[in-house]
Amino acid sequence: MSVLVARTGRHQQRYENGYRLVAGCVPFRYKSSDDCVDCNSEKIVEVLLISSPSGPGLLFPKGGWENDETVEEAAAREAIEEAGVRGDLMGFTGYYEFKSKTHQDEFSPEGLCKAAMFALFVKEELELWPEKSSRDRTWLAVSEALGSLRHAWMRDALECFCKWHKEKFVGGTR
Repeated sequence: MSVLVARTGRHQQRYENGYRLVAGCVPFRYKSSDDCVDCNSEKIVEVLLISSPSGPGLLFPKGGWENDETVEEAAAREAIEEAGVRGDLMGFTGYYEFKSKTHQDEFSPEGLCKAAMFALFVKEELELWPEKSSRDRTWLAVSEALGSLRHAWMRDALECFCKWHKEKFVGGTR
């Protein structure tokens, strides 16, 4: 059995024009509405949110994009490290700028961050993951998740995920 370890430190961190570059994802799965008689067995989308060790509110997994990986690899790594999930990155859902209160440094003194977010279809939930001791994970319907996310930019990311999902799976072809 191999042990997963979270990356730490900033020596490999990417920056661009004063922004710390971040990668993350909206982990999702389908919950079948089998117990709903009149629902035509429609699949309900659930998203995975994680707790933060630094305060209340829930988050999507995200973290620094490092020099030795692609942005997709960084997003998938953060999903494993912070949420303990693996799956398929299904699509890019957008860039989001925000200001971090905890990550100011010499390259981004104002704590400016730019996050690249992806849709991650979850195929595996790990029993053990690097940040399990400091994070809880919760599956929620999109409507519940919108009211539970700590940051406005993450609510925007969830709304963009919903548009992406509708275009890809509901309005388009499978």
